[in-house]
Amino acid sequence: MLRFVLQRFAMVLLTLFAVSVLVFVVTEVLPGDVATMILGQYATPESLAVLRAQLDLDQPALVRYLSWLQGMLMGDWGESLYLNVPVRPLVLQRFSNTVLIAGLTLLIGVPLGILLGIIAGLTRDRWPDQLVTVGTLLTLSLPGFVLASFLIMLFSSWLGLLPSSSMIEPDISPLEAARFLVLPTLTLVMALLAHIARQTRSSIIEVMESQYIRTAILKGLPLHTVVWRHALKNAMLPTISVIALNVGFLMSGAIIVENVFAYPGLGRLLLLAASNQDIPLLQASVLIVTLIFGLANLAADLLYYYLNPRIRYG
Repeated sequence: MLRFVLQRFAMVLLTLFAVSVLVFVVTEVLPGDVATMILGQYATPESLAVLRAQLDLDQPALVRYLSWLQGMLMGDWGESLYLNVPVRPLVLQRFSNTVLIAGLTLLIGVPLGILLGIIAGLTRDRWPDQLVTVGTLLTLSLPGFVLASFLIMLFSSWLGLLPSSSMIEPDISPLEAARFLVLPTLTLVMALLAHIARQTRSSIIEVMESQYIRTAILKGLPLHTVVWRHALKNAMLPTISVIALNVGFLMSGAIIVENVFAYPGLGRLLLLAASNQDIPLLQASVLIVTLIFGLANLAADLLYYYLNPRIRYG
């Protein structure tokens, strides 16, 4: 078990290192010059030279990469070129906002998606299955901004029940903040639920047709016992991968949803950094997103290890 965990964690660290190199290289070859962007129309050759020296842009790329990597490891993530604030507290604050909405989405979407998938799989080709299939297909076919816009029209414009924007003030109480989280959370839940329900349905259908499940049914075991004790454990293996991928997607901020609802999360911060060539902010945000993807897949591997004896004894 320990060896398995260490191997997977080493893969996460290796992925982080590879992404750090890739992000640095990409930001190096981006068109435009950071110093020119900061100074704008007031740039002169002398002021550009001074600013490049202050930002260490006159140093070789390898030296700047090692300096940046050391700063990231030591907790000094630099200062935002666009917002003129330290990067680390800004990224962590936006990340905490994203964790809140992602946690709510997972708490609601995962059990509901699994339940709908089980119902659809056990009622194959009957009306509950058809209802779940049509509903999930409809949700998956709608782009995120279309679904978000529809919910805004329904609950904000027509019914007037919920605010259309999720721009939360720092001093707002949790009870008041809950109203601002409903629509973005509902948008993400609908997308997550569709992915999980469809994968669970396919897995349940496949497992229920296996020989050991048919044997258990022929022995007279109740259907709920067969499903919960025997079928679900194996059917969950592919679903775990879907959940892990969606955890990474949610933690990266679900950029479209955050921008539609003006929610101050990590995804919106990523878009701000990219659109304004804020290199320190972009680099730190991408590494945080990569770390979350890596940890989500590590958690999925550990669940695979627990649920699948062939991994433990292979």
